[in-house]
Amino acid sequence: MTSTTSVDDALLDERALSKLRWRCRRGLLENDLFIERFFARHASTLTVRQAEALGLLMDLSDNDLLDLLLGRRSPEGPLAHDDVVQVLGLLRAARSNPH
Repeated sequence: MTSTTSVDDALLDERALSKLRWRCRRGLLENDLFIERFFARHASTLTVRQAEALGLLMDLSDNDLLDLLLGRRSPEGPLAHDDVVQVLGLLRAARSNPH
């Protein structure tokens, strides 16, 4: 289990980061702004675990994602996982302080 944990906590390499950025492109400008600020702040420190959590969020429809980002809804079901909640917090923090 230690090797899995260390792999999950490893930083994303450039290729994986590029693929993740592409996957995170959204149809709603509001979502794109959250995501753009998130990557501006956290791209160099993203772990495999965080990337997987972000991927779960990207499986949502644009409106459902925006509801989570704006705090209109809380994560439920598989999204109520610690890693997803942490990444959602990072996304929301990027909104409140864009610098």
